[in-house]
Amino acid sequence: MPGRIIKSLIKAESSNPVIILDEIDKLGSDHRGDPSSAMLEVLDPEQNNTFHDNYLDVDYDLSKVMFIATANNLSTVPPALLDRMELIEVSGYITEEKVEIARRHLVPKELEASGIKKEYVKFSKAALEYIVENYTRESGVRELEKKINKVMRKIALEFARDGYEVTHEIKPADVRKYLGTPEYSRDKYQGNEYAGVVTGLAWTAVGGEILFVETSLSKGKGGKLTLTGNLGDVMKESAMLALEYLKAHTKLLNLQEDIFDNWNIHIHVPEGAIPKDGPSAGITMVTSLASALTQRKVKANLAMTGEITLRGKVLPVGGIKEKILAAKRAGIKGIILCEENRKNIEEIQPMYLEGLTFHYVTDIKEVLALALTDEKVNGAIDFNITNQKTEEKK
Repeated sequence: MPGRIIKSLIKAESSNPVIILDEIDKLGSDHRGDPSSAMLEVLDPEQNNTFHDNYLDVDYDLSKVMFIATANNLSTVPPALLDRMELIEVSGYITEEKVEIARRHLVPKELEASGIKKEYVKFSKAALEYIVENYTRESGVRELEKKINKVMRKIALEFARDGYEVTHEIKPADVRKYLGTPEYSRDKYQGNEYAGVVTGLAWTAVGGEILFVETSLSKGKGGKLTLTGNLGDVMKESAMLALEYLKAHTKLLNLQEDIFDNWNIHIHVPEGAIPKDGPSAGITMVTSLASALTQRKVKANLAMTGEITLRGKVLPVGGIKEKILAAKRAGIKGIILCEENRKNIEEIQPMYLEGLTFHYVTDIKEVLALALTDEKVNGAIDFNITNQKTEEKK
């Protein structure tokens, strides 16, 4: 709105207040003007000491004002405007943080809103974690607050209906009674009984997830690579890089020279309805292909994340904290990461890392040495026999 900045200063009764510009990415321009252009002068410390408000027709020195802007999506903020700000990235809450926020703030708040005395409803930590994991998918705690409120309202109805109050100790089983069937489910580690199935780690806006990369081989003319699972361009390129690396390093795994000529390769990442992209599944793709081509088991309870290059280098990736916590919740015991990601692990509180073993690597050879066992899977394909049959037909 025109004149808003000067009016805010009058309201604050100060020449050096803190002014918060909430949701600055929602600024729109139409026939009435372009607010983002006006903001360029307001937010530039080199210019705003001679700010002129055209609407009120006054000059004012804004250089003493501290502006804080918030945005959900940086892509819609004009680059010139973004250039005038110092960027502070704030990641979403992790599950452990959400549980603490619920315990300390949301539960007392909803108890008061429902008119229930605090001694009559007690949430166990496991129950709050169950709500976070199975009934919400968000980076904040808005939906979590609604779910806790729903539980409180149902308890308040019970009290009103029965005419007396009884202490409720809310446990995970009770949550199902009040909130119904879980709306979401997280993947759990599924074992290493199949060749070519490897656990990777992914970052999403609502926290970390584990994902599975599956590779299967089918007899054919060879040379055909099929990719499915709603993969983005960068992830498809990771799969191609992984395959080309193994083709160039057949001796590393004692692969038969003609294996790529006689077998078609299919890589799939489950949950095809969900788009997936990014380079961090690179080492997962290499391990999955290597396991399928050698029919060797992948080490149990192992997950990995890292980008790869064509010459075999492993590069660092982001979202490490969220990925690590997702792995721990899924029952993973060992994690393979790029050596350069070591600094990210050191920033995480030790209590979140208990029970996890980290393997830091710089090369794909190290990844394969760590991830593949010498044991073959049950019902493994015998490439020697299939090759003999092919030779006999010729």
